[in-house]
Amino acid sequence: MNDDRISHSPKHILTGAREPIFKVLPAGVLANMAVEGSENALLWNLFYPLAQPTLELRDLMRIRPLWGTALSADDFRDRLTPFFWGYGVEGNRLEGLDAVLDSVDGAGSRTEIDLYLRGENHLVVVEAKNLAMPGRCSRYAAGRCPEIHRDETDTRGDCRYWEHDGARFEAVLEFGERPVPGAESPACDRHYQLGRTLLVGIALADMLGLTLHTWLVTPLTTWQRLERGWLDFAGRVRNESIWRRLRVLSWEEIQALPHG
Repeated sequence: MNDDRISHSPKHILTGAREPIFKVLPAGVLANMAVEGSENALLWNLFYPLAQPTLELRDLMRIRPLWGTALSADDFRDRLTPFFWGYGVEGNRLEGLDAVLDSVDGAGSRTEIDLYLRGENHLVVVEAKNLAMPGRCSRYAAGRCPEIHRDETDTRGDCRYWEHDGARFEAVLEFGERPVPGAESPACDRHYQLGRTLLVGIALADMLGLTLHTWLVTPLTTWQRLERGWLDFAGRVRNESIWRRLRVLSWEEIQALPHG
């Protein structure tokens, strides 16, 4: 692979820019790192120094969350290996991830989770936000939702997140009635990115035999704008044990942890 790919990252990457991962990361991830205020660069700069080579789950659980159930950190003894956008620092792909993405996303665009932290017993999936809001359904925004924006001649078929086993939002989230033509913005639009993240996390944790944790990481100042949407999403999670392992952590508290 052409080493020119690495040229996208050093401008905003503070350390570790020559790690092998930069030769395999998707072009979109690398391009984002060249943007001022890059969310991807911030994520790397935050977690890479902490996880050399691993990160202790207990340290993360000791952080007082912006939102989340109080849990004893001593119950979470595990060393976590980071996989940024599904890739380890050495460029290796996270075991089982591609098979899960095939099952959940099918032939469409792949769910791109910012960070996986894998231990012997636990799997943490992290959606990191700086200034942006969680993503909504681009097909709904473009007037191409196969459930709502269709007519009798439409041959696109149904939305897989309502139709296909292993990919249905309603299996894990209370999103209400299936959308119909003329409906207002449904929950599957408003919580599209977080819903897909949860589906992938559950499927991957089940495949690997690990306990899933689903976290949102955001600056303190951004949390004020995200809180209402997050509360609505979290309140729709059907499984209580999965709900109890949802957390929102601040960039600032994670940054204060001692480096590995």
